[in-house]
Amino acid sequence: MDWMSSFLAFPVDEIPFIFLVLLLSFAVHEFAHAVLADKFGDPTPRSMGRVTLNPRVHIDWLGMIFFLVIGVGWSKPTLVNRAKFSNPRLMGLIVSFAGPLSNLVLGFLSLALFLAMQQFGWLEGMNAGVQAAILTFMRWMVVQNVFLFILNLIPFPALDGYRILEDLLPRPWAQKLHQYQQWLFYAVLLMFFIPPLRAVTLGPIFALQGDILALFTIILAPIFGVPVKL
Repeated sequence: MDWMSSFLAFPVDEIPFIFLVLLLSFAVHEFAHAVLADKFGDPTPRSMGRVTLNPRVHIDWLGMIFFLVIGVGWSKPTLVNRAKFSNPRLMGLIVSFAGPLSNLVLGFLSLALFLAMQQFGWLEGMNAGVQAAILTFMRWMVVQNVFLFILNLIPFPALDGYRILEDLLPRPWAQKLHQYQQWLFYAVLLMFFIPPLRAVTLGPIFALQGDILALFTIILAPIFGVPVKL
């Protein structure tokens, strides 16, 4: 299996955990978009069956394969008609930010649960292999959700960060930015899929993952009274 490891972004034996983590994390992310758009008056997500936590509704299988192979992928985007909102820019901004925020919250809660399992002995009495599997799953829940939070806030087309930037910019600037959307999208593809270019351009952004995990540690370590180690 060593030859396969060279083609994958994750260890082969941990691929099942990554797969399950992405199923849950993508579902929570897209549900957050859908439920807020629905609350704000847009019937589009509900009419398309997206106001649900069922992962099957939200998964793009090609995007899942890309994620498992190269470490970056996508879920099925939740379509939103902002014209249905009473305040399209403000409510659109909230709906766009809800997805990444849901991943950040999920990552934080997963870390808290990870620590509680160890601190309070919730896994005692279980088979050693089962304990290791649960802790591996929880560790990836933390790491990948923080990664998804950062990834989706990058202000590039097809990511939530681009939509957020459009809503924050003055309308003339947003319209000007929209004119270059196609070229920006191609630039994104180059940055994501050419490793040397990704290391130079996106590497510093993804390095924020460690800073966020460090912040989680500062918050949770005093609560559980133990060092936080993933």
